[in-house]
Parts: sequence; C-alpha cells; structure tokens
Amino acid sequence: MRVAVTGTPGTGKTSATNALETDLDVVHLNDVIKQEQLYTDTDENRDSVIADINEIAERYTDQTNLIFESHLSHYLPVDRVIVLRAHPETIEKRLEQREEPQATIKENARSEALDVILSEAVDQHGLDSVYEITTTNRTPEEVAGEIQAVIEENRSPNAGKVSYLDYIDDI
Repeated sequence: MRVAVTGTPGTGKTSATNALETDLDVVHLNDVIKQEQLYTDTDENRDSVIADINEIAERYTDQTNLIFESHLSHYLPVDRVIVLRAHPETIEKRLEQREEPQATIKENARSEALDVILSEAVDQHGLDSVYEITTTNRTPEEVAGEIQAVIEENRSPNAGKVSYLDYIDDI
C-alpha cells in the first residue's frame, strides 16, 4: 500500500505522521527532495526548490508500504490520498510561528480557502481515493488516529466536505 498525506503548508502533516504508529515507512518528501537534490530549479521569489516529481516517482516505483508526507505527495502514484485541512486563520498562526514571510502566509491561507490541494488530489486520483481530515483544534495524535483509520480502511472517502470559503469573504 502507498498513501499520500498532503495538504497546504501548516495543516500538520509532519506532526501527524510523526505521531503515527504504523508498519508503513513514512517518507518526508521535502527532506528527501533537499537531501538528494531531487529538484530541477530554484524559485527565488519563494526561496524554495522546484521538485522533480518524475524523478521522485521513479525513485520509489518498486517500493510499497509507504506513506509519503508532503504538500506534493498527491502527485505520486498512490492508493489513497489523505488531505489534511485547517482553517486558513489556523494556517496563518502556524506559519507565523515558523516565521514564514507574510506573502507566503497569505498565499497558503488563500490556497487552503480555495481547496487548491484538495482539487489537485481529486484531479490526480479521483473522488474514491481522497480523504479529508480536519486538523484545526486537534492534536497530532488525534489526526494520526484519523490517518490510521484511513489506512485500515475504517473510513470512507470524503473529498469536498470541508469548506473555508468564508475566509475569502473576510479578506
């Protein structure tokens, strides 16, 4: 089994996957991309690298029993996609604590309100493979329990149930 845990930066992907108790190996893609230089270029405006998704997919082609954790993991061939969601105001607070630039904070909060990653995941994998988990006001352990339920097939796909469009009205 191959599972993607994805979501807008600040939704709690790393914290939740670190809290998981599973036999699946967790691959923190952002770390792998930087350590193994699996990128094609650098985005100077965002101070980030542009990941080489094809190279990453090729690297893991023959491996199973993996959980890919990253805001990019839904681009990989997987059996299930778990999209972590948080209210955009929560995203703002979490990214401020990381001392991210204001432009990055606003961009990610708006992306969350507009369902950008959810839409990409559904487009890549279909509604029957995508699961939304809300992380706002939840501990990493609680979110990890929800991820575990998806892995154990104790939860049905539920893409499109979360809406943060009210945030757009407020800005």
